Amino acid sequence: MNEEEQYPHSAVSSWSGFVYQGKIALYHCLKLIDEGDVDFELQLDSTDDFAIYKSGILASAHQVKANIGKYRSDYKEALVKSAKVELDRVKGVSRYFHVSIAISDAGDYKDDNGEVVVFYPYGNDKYCSLGAIEEITKAVITKICQAKDIDLSANLLNLNYCLLSEKISSKAIEIHKAIQVDGDSQRRAAYTNRILGQSILEDIIKNDPYNDADYYAVNLKSRLHAHFEDRLEQSVLGMTDASYERARKLYEHIRVTPADEIKCLCQLMKPSERFSLVQKGDIRKYVGLIQDIGVEPILERLPHYLCKQNKFYIPTALDLPEAEENSDCASDIRSEMNSNNDLLELLFEYNNLIAYRAKESFMIDTKYTVSAEFSDKDTQEQAENHILKKLRISIVTKEEAEVRLNDN
Repeated sequence: MNEEEQYPHSAVSSWSGFVYQGKIALYHCLKLIDEGDVDFELQLDSTDDFAIYKSGILASAHQVKANIGKYRSDYKEALVKSAKVELDRVKGVSRYFHVSIAISDAGDYKDDNGEVVVFYPYGNDKYCSLGAIEEITKAVITKICQAKDIDLSANLLNLNYCLLSEKISSKAIEIHKAIQVDGDSQRRAAYTNRILGQSILEDIIKNDPYNDADYYAVNLKSRLHAHFEDRLEQSVLGMTDASYERARKLYEHIRVTPADEIKCLCQLMKPSERFSLVQKGDIRKYVGLIQDIGVEPILERLPHYLCKQNKFYIPTALDLPEAEENSDCASDIRSEMNSNNDLLELLFEYNNLIAYRAKESFMIDTKYTVSAEFSDKDTQEQAENHILKKLRISIVTKEEAEVRLNDN
């Protein structure tokens, strides 16, 4: 057996089941913690879809299947795989099977080799939908906090959930980095990179240091995930291949973008409003604009576009159905810039904003100035004179943005 073969095959590169799998893994870990067990390690996409290790020994292996089918026969091959005796999955190891929809027969599967695969129970049910997993996970977080005498507000509960979900996502991204950047083998990276149960508990207990900006950022990332999950699941039959691929790539980009960079998106998605919780309608408008605009976005940091003059164009959720609203939008953005230095700095770099809907393009003049851009022919004397130009923000219709971006 060569070095690569001593590690289980990893499915970490598959994006489709990642979200459900990660949420189920988080729920199971929290259940263990609630039961008083914190001395474990969570392993993703290696021994199985996820696995729990204790003192270096496999304690339980978990396979997760989302929206496969309602008949037990649809899962036959996966059940056989779960029951296999190989590598760490020795005889007698606990094996669990998680499904997202009710199936015709959720009784224990007994393989010819004698191993038993148990359909994981969620209360009285043997399944848990993607839409329900957040609610039951938050219920377990609440129980853990009550046992630790932690007073939870609704916002703090949601913050905990978002941060813990981000922890699982970040571990998968860390595995990707080990594979793609550091040159680690896929199997070894997935097998050895694990999350300690104790660290999950500590993340719940030490929630006080997080400020509002952190909360809004992780919250937006979580809600963008949820929006894409629904969109990709419900609209897949009506999407063209190109539209589906764009949505998938954007979903992947949001997933791997660190939460602190999502703060910039919080600021720019609706720059006319106070930096706070982004509304569902704005998320739909933002994603819808990127889906509809006839140019592929550049998925680096903030999703954006570049014209041939190398000027940034940023999609937003600005909705201005009547031209009379333009002056109010300009006034609101100026007001936000006056009290929000982070937004001001971003608008110096990203000052071409594509509106989700607008009757016409227009400019917003501000009292702020920015150093003029000099070419190689500009003299040192000009630079020393600190030539300045007024910051002007351009609100652009989708149609005009397409013209500018396609003008090559």
